Amino acid sequence: MEIIAQSKGVRISPRKMRLIAKTLGGLMVKDALIKLSLIQKRGVVPIVKTIKSAVANALHNVKLKEENLQISQINIFEGPALKRYHPSTRGRTHPYKKRSSHIKVILKEAYGTKS
Repeated sequence: MEIIAQSKGVRISPRKMRLIAKTLGGLMVKDALIKLSLIQKRGVVPIVKTIKSAVANALHNVKLKEENLQISQINIFEGPALKRYHPSTRGRTHPYKKRSSHIKVILKEAYGTKS
């Protein structure tokens, strides 16, 4: 059974978030949270929140145990970008985008013990 949690509109670039999410695929939830506590990047906080939300969904809705949960997938999608302009010389402007992300965490129940 798959348990899903999502966070939308996180104001961090998807490229930066994917660097963190790549390291977590297939880990047990407990191990993933320990690993995330050691990473010093701004994108860790929303990923931890989303994983904890998925764990809460599993405990409350499906009555699974936290020890048996494994991260199946963490997907980072591109959210809407805020379009901004930087003033330049001679009255010109340079456009740039402030990108945002959508995070989707999918947990599954692991049947064997994994370290």
